Amino acid sequence: MNDPFRRPTFGSAVFYENPFAALDWLEAAFGFERSLVVTDTDGNLAHSEMNFGDGYIMVGPIWTDSVASPRQTGGRNTQTVHVQLKDGIEAHHDRAVKAGAVITRPLERQFYGDLTYCARDPEGHVWSFGQTVAVVGRTEAEAASGLKIEGWFETGPE
Repeated sequence: MNDPFRRPTFGSAVFYENPFAALDWLEAAFGFERSLVVTDTDGNLAHSEMNFGDGYIMVGPIWTDSVASPRQTGGRNTQTVHVQLKDGIEAHHDRAVKAGAVITRPLERQFYGDLTYCARDPEGHVWSFGQTVAVVGRTEAEAASGLKIEGWFETGPE
């Protein structure tokens, strides 16, 4: 039996001045799917959740002084949400661009084997997307990046 309220171990919450517009945009640009929408007696969004793969995000209004949209912080973000795709990152990137996402980091291969890009949504939240395109071991990743990496497997595929 599927439990409709079963959630992954953690998710992220993002806050918007216009959360209904954000729900529409996140669907159109990034392919998120609404799974829960709660409105108050005046029709305002009280809480919502969107799924992507086996993850979810909560999208909400500015409801207290402790949360903000980047529009209210001069465009600064205190976090970004990363989404790991199984495949299709080029098409995902193109979909985001077509929907009006501002690409803040172009689609490019990273030293650790992922193809990634970052995009800014209409209220200024930064989102990153990645897809693993090559398995890279620690030794190869360190050589390519010049960084010391702990907690990574020793070598790539043989």
